[in-house]
Amino acid sequence: MGCVSTTVAQHERQVLGIIPSAFTVNNLVGETCGKEIKVATMHERLLMMMELSYAFIALPGGFGTLEELFQMISWAQLNIHSKPIGVLNINGFFNSLLSFVDHAVEQKFITQRARKILISATTADELVDKLQGFRFEPDPALSKLKWSPSSSQKEKLDLTLRL
Repeated sequence: MGCVSTTVAQHERQVLGIIPSAFTVNNLVGETCGKEIKVATMHERLLMMMELSYAFIALPGGFGTLEELFQMISWAQLNIHSKPIGVLNINGFFNSLLSFVDHAVEQKFITQRARKILISATTADELVDKLQGFRFEPDPALSKLKWSPSSSQKEKLDLTLRL
């Protein structure tokens, strides 16, 4: 993340870092370029990223990258957002992951419609073009879900035993 944000800042573009407070202890993330927003939790980070972003691009990375990528894909599938999501497949880094996703489609764990949520390209220019051309197609059944604070509150569960 540091290399990308530094390069973006050097080209006089806007950089926004959304960082959980735990990462700022002992300067774990290093010097921040641009604007920094500190949040309490990783979930709050993801939520703020979703709210402030126009699109999501995953670069080669580890578990944290994959977790955030799949969280955004899941939220798109559930119609929580409709923003494009892509992976920059540098040197085939994501080939095995993309094959796994395609296998899950073949096995009917992921629908063809949901598979279209994840975009991939081998160059930044190609990926940006694909993201700009993305048209979200919500699942008709899931598009009826309402994700407002009132709908997410838990209803009281009736646990009365009836014989």
